[in-house]
Amino acid sequence: MHEISSPREMINVQQVVRNQAEQISKWHVQLILSEEVLPMSLIQENNHWNYLLWHQEDVARTIDIEPSAMVLAKRNIDLFNQNRNDCIEKIDEWILEFLNVKKVNPKGRLHSETPGMMIDRLSIMALKIYHMREEAARGDASPLHRLNCEKKVALLNEQIKDLATCLAGVLDDLERGELSFKVYRQFKMYNDPDLNPQIYGKHGKENR
Repeated sequence: MHEISSPREMINVQQVVRNQAEQISKWHVQLILSEEVLPMSLIQENNHWNYLLWHQEDVARTIDIEPSAMVLAKRNIDLFNQNRNDCIEKIDEWILEFLNVKKVNPKGRLHSETPGMMIDRLSIMALKIYHMREEAARGDASPLHRLNCEKKVALLNEQIKDLATCLAGVLDDLERGELSFKVYRQFKMYNDPDLNPQIYGKHGKENR
């Protein structure tokens, strides 16, 4: 449940990065969503769907997976991905509402990648770092494997820092009215029974 409140300040990017990493670590012990206030509750929800997606995709890649388990994993992946994209759009809607409340009229250049998309990328990178650190600490792995993973962790940390800096700059430019963006609807067709021919075609045959 998201607590409805008037937006008072723009998203703190460093808090987002900290929260994503801490949530992912805690969820590997117990999956609890604790954020209740917008926009952090939406950002946590996006992180949650990415977390579920990551592990469901691992299931789908199991070499000896049963066909029925593969079908279930694929359906879960489609559902989780739809929810993930819905969260991205809601984050962007919150930011636009924030700018509206602050009476900011963005007239600057159009930025094609939205803040919500960038936050989503930060979430995925946080997941990569968590699991790469696991690989770097694997006792049954070779020293070379662990060393390579440690190098990748360092590179991922640099990438997160760079992306966070870019996102903070985008948010600052939006507040100053020097940048603009639109909420880009994903229109995922695979989950829509009116748009996926494998669904509506089958239903049409069954109704004949």
